[in-house]
Amino acid sequence: MSQTTSLSHILQTASDTRALEIGKGALKKTPETFRQLFGNKESVIVADINTFAAAGKEVFAAFQNSAHSCREPFVYSEPDLYAEHDYVVRLEESLRQHDAIPVAVGSGTINDLTKLAAHRLNRPYVCVGTAASMDGYTAFGASITYKGSKQTFECPAPRAALADLDVICAAPKPMNAWGYADLLAKVTAGADWMLADALGAEPIHQQGWEIIQGRLRQLIAEPRGVRENSPSAIARLVEGLMVAGFAMQAARNSRAASGAEHQFSHLWDMQHHTHQGKAPSHGFKVGIGTLAVAALYEFLLNQPLEKLDIEACCSRWPDQATTEATVQRLFPEKELLSVAMTETRAKAVQTLDLRAQLDKLRKIWPDLKERLQQQLLPFAEIKSMLREAGAPVEPEEIGISHERLRQSFRLAYFTRRRFTILDLAMRTGLLDKGLEHIFGPTGPWPIKVESLAAETTHR
Repeated sequence: MSQTTSLSHILQTASDTRALEIGKGALKKTPETFRQLFGNKESVIVADINTFAAAGKEVFAAFQNSAHSCREPFVYSEPDLYAEHDYVVRLEESLRQHDAIPVAVGSGTINDLTKLAAHRLNRPYVCVGTAASMDGYTAFGASITYKGSKQTFECPAPRAALADLDVICAAPKPMNAWGYADLLAKVTAGADWMLADALGAEPIHQQGWEIIQGRLRQLIAEPRGVRENSPSAIARLVEGLMVAGFAMQAARNSRAASGAEHQFSHLWDMQHHTHQGKAPSHGFKVGIGTLAVAALYEFLLNQPLEKLDIEACCSRWPDQATTEATVQRLFPEKELLSVAMTETRAKAVQTLDLRAQLDKLRKIWPDLKERLQQQLLPFAEIKSMLREAGAPVEPEEIGISHERLRQSFRLAYFTRRRFTILDLAMRTGLLDKGLEHIFGPTGPWPIKVESLAAETTHR
């Protein structure tokens, strides 16, 4: 199936997005696409100082040259702009002064800020992407930092999305590698959704699944081309990221594109992690999270869960008071503790329900294991693909030590109610053994015995 045909078919199923343009010279098509959707309504470009220079100025000129009314652009001047709620409020206040339809020119930050601000004013918007850096362009929902934690606010995807491949290829070199890591994460995210569906935690939305998983292997097949800015590889990457957004539109949440690997990224966001003076990109954090999840899957898929001692698992399962005491100990930060406590309570499971779920797991494990193995890629292959794309493959490359990564498995489990491989490892009582393997002498991230002893004492 060709790119045009597949995207055309997917676009017909989209709930929010009505037009999509991917190709060279797409910037110049912005006014025409805008008029097809909104007639002669006034437009206003939203950008930051970098994205306005990269593409916003040309989009503004295109509106002027086509004699289409376009207000003076709204340009954030902050050099380190990020998707924080105060910036949403500032844009919202500006948009209240007129009725123009916003045209977001940028990548993840500008798109999410505009998406939420426009939604709050009951106004549609258009997105012009400037980098293949993430999967949120056509996604339902905006990822915004609010009260110290990254949260997903429900709001519609853009009415139209455009991506000019000339602009995408000219983006700062790491940005497209960010997007590739985010797209590759759909491999483990899909496995987590399969787990949740099989164990009755969250059913697979078939249309959302087909949209993203149907051609995923083809879409991630050129990692080296991403690093080398190969036109075909970048076009494929852009398609994959747009498709991921359409899958989220179909499912009306991020489940189609996000699993435990994203929980690692969200945890480090909430911990305000920085490396060399700045926060690592979402994509690079997700890439390391994907490797972590792949390593845990490889361990668990080698366990004979069809012989699981269910009574032993149930006898070890802590009651809610004990669980909440553990959360209190693990999260000294007030804001993070609040998030962890809320999410932990939301996914609390009683022993009776745990027994029933584990009994089901034991019965279906041989078949489920086979399907998971078909879905997943080996840890070593994922590592190679990330490296070829120009993304980090060792946690230290984003400022995360082996010891901190090990602890992040446990912390990430408590910070999201979504059922993932982390929940399976906890409920089967195998997380500790899995971590001993992953961070042991023969694992991918060995920790010296003295370092592990110090970490255990600290906990």
